[in-house]
Amino acid sequence: MTTILYLAHLNPLTNAHIEIIKQLKEEAEIVKVMPVIFKLGEKEVTSKSFPFNFEVRKKMIESVFGDSVWITDDYTFNAPFKKYLPPLLSLKSWKLRKKILTGVKGSYFSYTGDKAEGYMLKLYRLKPRVGERRSLSAASVKEKLYDAVSDENSDWKSDVPESVGKIIVENWDVIEKYSKLEDKTRRVLGMKFPIEGWSE
Repeated sequence: MTTILYLAHLNPLTNAHIEIIKQLKEEAEIVKVMPVIFKLGEKEVTSKSFPFNFEVRKKMIESVFGDSVWITDDYTFNAPFKKYLPPLLSLKSWKLRKKILTGVKGSYFSYTGDKAEGYMLKLYRLKPRVGERRSLSAASVKEKLYDAVSDENSDWKSDVPESVGKIIVENWDVIEKYSKLEDKTRRVLGMKFPIEGWSE
């Protein structure tokens, strides 16, 4: 039995993500989808880069795939996030690797569309396969969503499945909130972390 680990932001779930997951489902018996989570105590930290919480993103994935993929919260960073660095030397980073592999039996590999991330996954012996990077990114969809707060002609709905579009509309207050705020994140080694929780 082979398990594919798909670690991603999925914020929001886009047509490109769906194309990737469908492809992964053809390659393995189990696809373990892990939307990244940042936690400060019991609170999930969201930001302009990560507007939707885990439960909303899980609902998005289930609206398309039902229970045909395994969705978990095993890819969770707990504050202070800086304690996961430097890679390989941080005990917390190895604990995260162990959590990512929770429930995985038999052979496995991880999937990423990012070469830098692929290198990190290789360092942690998560057996990465680096796929072709899709032209549609979640970042570009988020920009369209934020533009839509003031521009009714934004075409973001064409970038997500109809079921995901409905979930986004149900949570439109989140988009309105972050459209007015600065992006409080920092990029470290190619990965974005929320500033809130970085050093707490």
